[in-house]
Amino acid sequence: MSGTDPTRENEKSRASLMDAIRTKTVRTEIGDSLPHGLRVTTAYAWRFVVIAIAAGIIIWLIIQLKLLVVPLLVAILIAALLWPGFSWLLRHRVPRWLAIVISVVGTLAIVAGLFWLVIWQVSLQWPSVRSRTVEAVEQLRQYLIDGPLHLTPEQIDDGLRQAATFLQQQIDLLLSGALAVGSTVGHVVTGAVLALFILLCILADGAGIWRWVVRLFPRKARADVDGAGRAGWATVVTYARTQLLVATIDAIGIGLGAFLLQVPLAIPIAVLVFIGAFVPFVGAIVTGTLAVFLALVYNGPWIALWMAVVVLGVQQIEGHILQPLLMGSAVKVHPLAVVLVVAGGAMIAGIPGALFAVPLAAFVNVVAVYLSRRHHPENAPESPDLIWSTVPRTRRKPA
Repeated sequence: MSGTDPTRENEKSRASLMDAIRTKTVRTEIGDSLPHGLRVTTAYAWRFVVIAIAAGIIIWLIIQLKLLVVPLLVAILIAALLWPGFSWLLRHRVPRWLAIVISVVGTLAIVAGLFWLVIWQVSLQWPSVRSRTVEAVEQLRQYLIDGPLHLTPEQIDDGLRQAATFLQQQIDLLLSGALAVGSTVGHVVTGAVLALFILLCILADGAGIWRWVVRLFPRKARADVDGAGRAGWATVVTYARTQLLVATIDAIGIGLGAFLLQVPLAIPIAVLVFIGAFVPFVGAIVTGTLAVFLALVYNGPWIALWMAVVVLGVQQIEGHILQPLLMGSAVKVHPLAVVLVVAGGAMIAGIPGALFAVPLAAFVNVVAVYLSRRHHPENAPESPDLIWSTVPRTRRKPA
């Protein structure tokens, strides 16, 4: 019966250990010989590569599941918009089912009323606006031909075709974003129904859903996940509430300016500004240009100039007074970061990306700050507002 020679095995183990020591020594010598800056840069670089790969995988998964992700984000954002009023109803002992009905049905009624108002105003004023627009375009065309530029009709037509092509390309790029809700009416209807269902679930049992999510994490990480999630949700609620107020002020300011300057379709312009203002900084300006355009073709250049002053003035008040005053330190995202995030979101995901970019950035920022301060008790954040503080907590069972 043959056996293993203990001496030979010990020699092999000793040789392997010496090889490992020599390899580690060589690596240490090579690492010590590198400049400190290069070592720090490479340490950051490989970590950044890992983060970029993880982010790429997440984005790929979101794109593949876009018909689920977009309704989910829409439902969460609407829930954040409804939460102050919904929680107020619960605090005043309104039954939960009745609070849900009042919040959801009331919101749908307001949206339907706004659309009806827009359609009514457009049907009343559209014939006059169309005829005045045709007259203004013909006058501008004749001025370009007879004026100091002395353009030919062929040059004007070619320029109009190029402008129309460029505008169509930009619209197609925006509408065909990676996370567009869908290319068919069926996709849109399905997404709307799914968003409504998710919204009802959040309002009906948000606490239970969150506790289930927290239990998916390891036991030691649950306290951090719970606190960070609550802080992030409080930030999203604050953001949504503030954006609703800012959008209302933008709509009233620009709509009132259009009405006083006798620009047509003042109410539809105000509604469009209200909707567009939910994309911070960019939305209200883009929609406000419609008022300037209508003023130009209907009222002339001087009224258009004053309309532009009104739009820019409202935006200055929003950016320098309303946003800092209303949001305060709750949503610490610099205006430059907001513009870049909105632009990046629109490039990656079209209209949904522009809409969700800022609340996602604010959520990630607050969660990161909370987790980083969690490990430094002297800088620990204050206890965040409970996400479902108005919901009676059920006795938790051991996970």
